[in-house]
Amino acid sequence: MLRLSKMADYGTVILAAMVDEPQRSRSASEIADSIRVPAPTVSKILKILGRGGLVASQRGARGGYLLTRPASQITLAEIILAMDGPIGMTECSVTPGLCTQESSCAVRANWLRINRAVFGVLSEITLDQLSMPIPQPVDTSALARKRPSATTRK
Repeated sequence: MLRLSKMADYGTVILAAMVDEPQRSRSASEIADSIRVPAPTVSKILKILGRGGLVASQRGARGGYLLTRPASQITLAEIILAMDGPIGMTECSVTPGLCTQESSCAVRANWLRINRAVFGVLSEITLDQLSMPIPQPVDTSALARKRPSATTRK
């Protein structure tokens, strides 16, 4: 199964929480309270996001964290890269030369192609898009059920 780390998932949640007011500096504890994640975890993730160039920290009484650029310019690929490192479906997709089968592998080229496609999709999704709620369809099938007619009730 392919899965993001919990830290990468929290990283997206933290950044999404900062989108509403991008010019306002927020403390780690304020963000932690708003997303209901322990403050030490949020602090750790904010430091990683800072090293990845996605947030900047400001010191002082009004200090805290800010996005380094508009949410429309931060991609999901960048967030995952900052949190988890290079995105790869297989080891050889990320670090060539590690696998002894690499030179004779019949599927390596296809894994590389799949990896590029996944990375491309993640690069097209921006933080502002990720932050928008997606309307959930309402199941109205119960309303559409036929009610017994007057003639069938007798």
